[in-house]
Amino acid sequence: MDTVRNGSLDELLDILKSQGGNYDIDLITKAYNACKRAHEGQVRLSGEPFYIHPFSVACIIAGMGMDSESIAAALLHDTAEDTAMTIEDIRREFGNSIMLMVDGVTKMGKLSVASKEQQQAENIRKMMLAMAEDIRVIIIKLADRLHNMRTIDAQSPIKILEKSLETLEVYAPIAHRLGIRAVKEELEDLSIKHLDPIGYNEIEQKLEQNREYRARIVESIKQKLTDRLAGVIDNMQIEGRVKSIHGIYRKMFMQGKQFEEIYDIYAVRVIVNTINDCYNVLGMVHEMFRPIPGRFKDYISTPKANMYQSLHTTVITGDGAPFEVQIRTWDMHHTAEYGIAAHWKYKDGVSRSDERFEKRLSWIRQMLENQKEADDVEEIVRTIKTDLAPDDVFCMTPKGDVISLPAGSTVIDFAYAIHSAVGNRMTGAKVDGRIVPLDHKVQTGEVIEIITSSQTDRGPNRDWLNIVKTSEARTKIRGWFKKERLAENIEQGRAAVEHELSRNGIRLPDEEMQQFLNQVVQHQHCNDINDFYAKVGYGGISITRLMPRLKEDYNKIVHSGDKVDVQELVSQRQRSTHTKEGIVVEGIDNCLVKLSRCCTPIPGDSIIGFITRGHGVSIHKRDCVNVPHDLSSCEEPDRWVPAHWDASNTGSFDSTIHISAFNRDGVLADVTVAIVNMRVPLHSVNARETKNGNCAIDVTVRVESVEHLQSIVTKLSKINGVFSVDRGAL
Repeated sequence: MDTVRNGSLDELLDILKSQGGNYDIDLITKAYNACKRAHEGQVRLSGEPFYIHPFSVACIIAGMGMDSESIAAALLHDTAEDTAMTIEDIRREFGNSIMLMVDGVTKMGKLSVASKEQQQAENIRKMMLAMAEDIRVIIIKLADRLHNMRTIDAQSPIKILEKSLETLEVYAPIAHRLGIRAVKEELEDLSIKHLDPIGYNEIEQKLEQNREYRARIVESIKQKLTDRLAGVIDNMQIEGRVKSIHGIYRKMFMQGKQFEEIYDIYAVRVIVNTINDCYNVLGMVHEMFRPIPGRFKDYISTPKANMYQSLHTTVITGDGAPFEVQIRTWDMHHTAEYGIAAHWKYKDGVSRSDERFEKRLSWIRQMLENQKEADDVEEIVRTIKTDLAPDDVFCMTPKGDVISLPAGSTVIDFAYAIHSAVGNRMTGAKVDGRIVPLDHKVQTGEVIEIITSSQTDRGPNRDWLNIVKTSEARTKIRGWFKKERLAENIEQGRAAVEHELSRNGIRLPDEEMQQFLNQVVQHQHCNDINDFYAKVGYGGISITRLMPRLKEDYNKIVHSGDKVDVQELVSQRQRSTHTKEGIVVEGIDNCLVKLSRCCTPIPGDSIIGFITRGHGVSIHKRDCVNVPHDLSSCEEPDRWVPAHWDASNTGSFDSTIHISAFNRDGVLADVTVAIVNMRVPLHSVNARETKNGNCAIDVTVRVESVEHLQSIVTKLSKINGVFSVDRGAL
């Protein structure tokens, strides 16, 4: 994944040749030529031709062993956003699969930690949805970010800091969770290089000073291991490794260790054929070198959350130098180096029935599930970053079941990871046989027993929300209070709101206070004041985070030279159209609103309104082909108006699903039975044979949201003979 030399097609083809495997060279050549043609005349901030960027991304993707479609999508990933080539052009010339990948990368293009929290949460959510639909989208995006970080010096200083922080907090953890070690470590190193250049240079200098000594030590260890293992272990490979700069940085500047106290700076990796060989090598290593107590980790019997497997042990040479030995099989090595991409590099892609592959993506779906109950935007961002945290701990139930949790998780998180009912009825916990407080942070290797109450109506404590680490536990606790304690939530919320208003000196007569709070209710998309109080009560809305805006509004009313009427302020906030479809059109009163048939938006889609002549406002998906990418430079930009879904919407909407399948007996029956079993209203079914001998099935169903539609698509995709399922227009 080195930097490109000249941007020629031959350079990319050389990479493909070195990878082996079967590639569609015609497709890749066609995409390369389309990329150069579309970006002709465009240059980057560095002054180099713009096409070098997508070409470099394609080279990174090729070096990871990804498939031909991924490489083509990488070459085209900027065309829809920055050139005259449209998504529809890509679909027509390169097919639906490549178009969807390009579209997915384009939607995720603007993710900024320094942006408004609402935009950040929405973009992270889009990223997760794109990952759940086709994991290749995020692999392309990671490669895109990697090349941008390699060439970021041309950006302004503030942009460099923003992008580096964003990379460290979001993209590097995603690469870690996908197991793509090389990408993860380079993203982290490049981020730290710009965020803390002094610390980065200090570590780089120390590594340079010790380079000859390290090389001598590593070669000596490799030779001793080779002499001992040769003839005993077949097909063995031994290689040296240096810990990444970011890995050293975390231990030096976040854990307060000296450079000399970091035992795993130098490491030797032994790769063998079988798991039995791994444990045999471990025994021989411990015979040859003295192991350091407490420094052995068995990730083979207990894999990490990203499916990483290996044996790690730290030993001391005869000269007193500590070093780490990693022992793994070839299959484990491929997974450790390439992560999710190993499925394409070594297994010719993935099958929908690949359970191990599905397990590796289950955390994405869990994160999406955990966000459904979140009302606070900052909470969404924070919990996603928590779930992406790179460090995990592994603890066990008394029966020996292993539970993986983010570092810093408590015994309450452990209880909810087992089951909601266990967490809700929890009264205490034992760790290795000893009673511990509920805020005890679990450690790897601990055996944890959850003590529960026999009372079936027992529930969690509100204070647990301040203790738990995982979004899963927090979501389940809030869900319990939301469902079981409505009256209590309202009272708790009212008291919290009154306390915060009083503490911040916000005082108004009762009638004006009611009007003042009404604008908050509308802004938070609550049904009424009691719904607002309830959400505050169970933790869905943080009143403390709302206070800066409330104080600003209060100051406009009380301290302005021209006294602002409360009702005027409320009307300014509320001036919009709320439709029976659950759509809010901002800035327009009492207008007719209809859903466009070209893209059929449903709740969860990002939407925008277009003022038609004589037919009110037509609502489109923001990524609809009929919506200009740059509204400011389109014809009649004033006719495009902001719109969003009302959070209280409970309606349902028609959506058409296109299914492509092998033309076998019973496939149509299987599709309809699957829809009926999902209890989804089925409005129409249309099936036809295609020219290539397959069949196309269009079904129109009634859905509640994008998530609901996605769950239907996922289940239909698993039907025998179905090879593609996508959303279409009515």
